[in-house]
Amino acid sequence: MPSHVIDMIMLKNTFGTEEMRSVWSDENRLQKHFDVEAALALAEGELGVIPMSSAQKIANNAKVELVDIEEIAAGIAKVKHSLMPTVNALQELSGEDGEYVHYGVTTQDIVDTGTILQLKEAHEIIVNGVKDIMKELIRLAKEHRNTPIAGRSHGMQGLPTTFGFKLAVVLSEMLRHLERLKEAEQRVFTGVLSGGVGTFASFGDKGPQIEELALKKLGLKAPEIGWHSSRDRIAEYANIIGLISGTLGKLGNEFYNLMRTEIDEVEEPFSKGKVGSSTMPHKRNPAAFEGIASLTRPILQSVSLIQHSLIVEHERDAMSWRAEWIALPEICIYLSSQLANTKAVLNGLVVKPENMLRNLNMLGGLLLSERIMFALSEKLGKQTAHHLVYELSMKAIEEKRTFKELLIENEYIATVLTPEQIDELLNVETYLGSAPQKVDQVIESVEKSGLLNTSKSEV
Repeated sequence: MPSHVIDMIMLKNTFGTEEMRSVWSDENRLQKHFDVEAALALAEGELGVIPMSSAQKIANNAKVELVDIEEIAAGIAKVKHSLMPTVNALQELSGEDGEYVHYGVTTQDIVDTGTILQLKEAHEIIVNGVKDIMKELIRLAKEHRNTPIAGRSHGMQGLPTTFGFKLAVVLSEMLRHLERLKEAEQRVFTGVLSGGVGTFASFGDKGPQIEELALKKLGLKAPEIGWHSSRDRIAEYANIIGLISGTLGKLGNEFYNLMRTEIDEVEEPFSKGKVGSSTMPHKRNPAAFEGIASLTRPILQSVSLIQHSLIVEHERDAMSWRAEWIALPEICIYLSSQLANTKAVLNGLVVKPENMLRNLNMLGGLLLSERIMFALSEKLGKQTAHHLVYELSMKAIEEKRTFKELLIENEYIATVLTPEQIDELLNVETYLGSAPQKVDQVIESVEKSGLLNTSKSEV
């Protein structure tokens, strides 16, 4: 019976996707171990280390559907070894030729290489998910290139920006994440088949050849040296997952705040029958935004656990190693949920420009105090203008009067700016700086990268 949110029938689709769960399933993990054993046997057969007929027999039987997983699991519990019952099952299937199963390698060779094969499958899902989100961000950023929205710092309105600019900032992050994913492929998707302490001693002088040929069959790179005690490849990939999750969590949290009743600038897609509260029937809660944001913390905690696995005793130990078994599937599965849900909410995002404009005008012109200051500074000097505008700003807040009214009635300012000029200077739609152009620049960078047009990742 499942007891983890990843696998619980009622919760699993909130915390992950079926596609990613299948990558880290018992069946796929076992099949990857079989795939490594098969490639090893075939490489040894071709190089004359074991009979080719035995190698072929082993490879033909290295199929998960030919074994009883429950029986293997029971064997693991009995012998207290995570791989030996798998080796025994493949040996039994292969008859006399089974004597050559697992020839010359150690458990960690098979498990580590199998994990990299699983991670490579997960990588395809992650890359595609990142690309899908980037395409949605491009669409929305173009559409809202010029849509004014309050830019907020420290939770307070600061200056106008555009909603497209806000999205382009996230798009820029996602482009860097996609670059990181592509750059990591050459380092991360590397197997290892080097024996007990990584010296190939059991293979004789053909060890490096066996490793290189077997890994080539698996679509993986051969390492320059055994990496049982070097966990940086997996740690690097975990870091990238953490970075992607951080961006998605930030976006989910931002939309959560912009959907607040008092702000109401965006809304997540609403479907007929969706319930916000069991007791308050009127509520349309930001459930999807919350779900996206909520997964970043557990991902970052598990990324930290993987970083702790960098400390390995001597040539190998299981203490640090097993932490990867726990954390790596979790962060991939949680991220798959974030990716799928972010794509969905962006695709159906309800944007409310009229409310954005309403909020921009909420301060009665104070949002453009900087613009007034610089207009005055041409004649008064910047610091003098700052002091003057500051005093009027504080007065507007404390006396609950409009900024425009105070500016017009000030005799000093009247010598510099006419009421018509003040009115134009307080127009939020004409003080967007280079925000629209920066949207164009980010989109152009994505297009020039060519990364959105690439097909399947290659090692």
